[in-house]
Amino acid sequence: MSDLILKIRPEKICVIRLSAIGDTCHALAVIRRIQDNWPKASITWIIGKTEAKLMAHIPDIEFIIFDKSKGWQAYKDIYNKLGNRVFDIALCMHSSMRVNFLYPIIQTPIRLGFNRERAKDLQWLFTNYRIKATHGEHALEAMMSFASAIGATPQKIRWDIPLGDDERKFAANLQSPIKPLVIVSPCSSNRSRNFRNWSIKNYTKTIEYLNKKKCHVILTGGQSSLEIEYGIALSKNTMVENLIGMTSLKQLAALISAADLVICPDSGPAHIATSFGTPVLGLYATSNPQRTGPFASRKLTVNRYPDAAKKFLGKSVEQLHWGQRIRHPDAMALITVEEIMKKIDSFLDV
Repeated sequence: MSDLILKIRPEKICVIRLSAIGDTCHALAVIRRIQDNWPKASITWIIGKTEAKLMAHIPDIEFIIFDKSKGWQAYKDIYNKLGNRVFDIALCMHSSMRVNFLYPIIQTPIRLGFNRERAKDLQWLFTNYRIKATHGEHALEAMMSFASAIGATPQKIRWDIPLGDDERKFAANLQSPIKPLVIVSPCSSNRSRNFRNWSIKNYTKTIEYLNKKKCHVILTGGQSSLEIEYGIALSKNTMVENLIGMTSLKQLAALISAADLVICPDSGPAHIATSFGTPVLGLYATSNPQRTGPFASRKLTVNRYPDAAKKFLGKSVEQLHWGQRIRHPDAMALITVEEIMKKIDSFLDV
């Protein structure tokens, strides 16, 4: 089954999207569209433990946390928390084998998943309805298909991630009254053969240029050894405030909300920035920004994905599977400091 349009307004909706940060930002936009169509609908969101820290305190969404560190106990926890509750529909917005085993736990007549081409890890075996097959969509647009499939009409995209007074004060204390605030989040997630990170040398030159442009630069990131290494190296040679490993997700979101510009590779901060309306200068070569780039800042983003496809795979973008990654350690080196400088100039001189 594929072309699902509900003939009744769903009153009880279960959303399943555990990770990652960027994808949960997309999922929130989908939920907001559903709420704008049906304000009285009850939304329950099964979400990952880390991602819940960013989405916490949204008053009109019930969060149930799936803690993957608990192994099989995590599934038992979800089962116990759901109890005998029955939903009108489950929006199965996460296709992975780990998540697939959650779907039978949810009592609902409709489990809406991705179309078979995009249903990774055999997700189509665990759902009984699927969104329409499409090609060439941004990841956010693809996820919006879940809202369209149940009859939610297009609305202005919104996120409305709440920030507390403490987080806002934290960000305000780091702002300069006279200098543009630029957040540099240099690293993507440290996964095997990820290859999304630009070099320390290139970031150093870029930050030096930002210093010349009288910008207040703050480094942000997580607590991995690679990110700590980047922070130490970049803060040695440039005028930056190094907060890598020192902020909560909410504090990071507040900083990004207060910033004039975010510079980062394909990573969560790009999508957090989009959620708060902050422009993003994205650095993309190993992944296609037309699919995974900052949704509202694709013109500001540097796109060397076509060049990487030609150089390392011998193919054009059109010859690749939509969303195919280019897993080569030299791909990000195709992005030059000079083109980043031009992007900075065009942004700051507006």
